[in-house]
Amino acid sequence: LSGGERRRVEIARALATGPAFMLLDEPFAGIDPLAIADIRELVIHLKDRGLGVLITDHNVRETLDIIDRAYIIHEGEVLIEGAPNDIVGDKDVRRVYLGDRFQM
Repeated sequence: LSGGERRRVEIARALATGPAFMLLDEPFAGIDPLAIADIRELVIHLKDRGLGVLITDHNVRETLDIIDRAYIIHEGEVLIEGAPNDIVGDKDVRRVYLGDRFQM
């Protein structure tokens, strides 16, 4: 199976237990752009059905526009928490993590 196919199987296997919450640890790492798009759509679908989804990921471009709330951790401490627009607009987050040129 490809990386994207394996990721889909992992998610399907977890959903088979009927969870109220799901933790996705770096779900977009090591998969192709088509698989990323599919998994993003799946996360949106799960949220719309009322499933709690917690995503840990370094790739903010793939996550910030599909989440309700984010936490940015810097040097072991929560630097900021809030809605994606609050995160992107924070000067400290831009300085230590996103960079000045980041755009959603």
